[in-house]
Amino acid sequence: MSVPSTVRFRRWVAIGDSFTEGVGDPDPGRPNGVRGWADRAAAVLAAADPDFGYANLAIRGRKLGPILTEQVEPALALEPDLVSVYAGANDVLRPRVDLDAIVGAYDAALGRLGSSGAQLVVFTAYDPGGAPVFGALRGRFATYNELVREVAEARGATLVDFWRMRAYRDQRMWAEDRMHMSSAGHQQMATAFLDALGVAHDLRPLPLEDPVAASGARRRADAAAWLRRDAVPWVHRRLTGRSSGDALSPRWPSYARPEG
Repeated sequence: MSVPSTVRFRRWVAIGDSFTEGVGDPDPGRPNGVRGWADRAAAVLAAADPDFGYANLAIRGRKLGPILTEQVEPALALEPDLVSVYAGANDVLRPRVDLDAIVGAYDAALGRLGSSGAQLVVFTAYDPGGAPVFGALRGRFATYNELVREVAEARGATLVDFWRMRAYRDQRMWAEDRMHMSSAGHQQMATAFLDALGVAHDLRPLPLEDPVAASGARRRADAAAWLRRDAVPWVHRRLTGRSSGDALSPRWPSYARPEG
């Protein structure tokens, strides 16, 4: 699974939304039916240390406020020495958002988590520049990400800069819903996370199917299917104040050792 790690963490708690829960990387045998980059990275860390424990409190659809309200205190109660946080992208996608306010709350939460002595890892949000629907929000995402970089630097957090990862311009790194990473995308993120921490590993990119040229008619049909299947339900949930994670619980609420 991995080569020995030169950086040792014994207790990792991951908090956030669908990005960290693992949506887009299906695995029916795991809680909530997904695997994700965090499970993939945890398997590497666990292989290097028989005493390693990993908890994942992330739930899809959560905005930054609920993430901080629901997940920070349970994370601290687990006394981790490593905490990863991805939050805020769901806020940025809303029609109106006060970026300074949400990053201010983010900063305060990182201060609380960091005061426990845990190493912090934070992420910028992805670059939606090539996305047909979310591309119009690229400027807002860029501003949010720069604020996150400032907070990470001030708090001494390790930064995984998703925005600058050009590999995600490849649509094969995204799931069918075009909103979440595919299994290959999650594998790439697990690699980026471990590399940012200086953890030795032997993760390799997952194989990608050769791209197939599609006719204009096929592309239009695929776009129409995506609108019906994914985009319209996503918009409807936001208009009605519901979330895809409303009925879900954290996947790993206490320390576990997911297999690779």
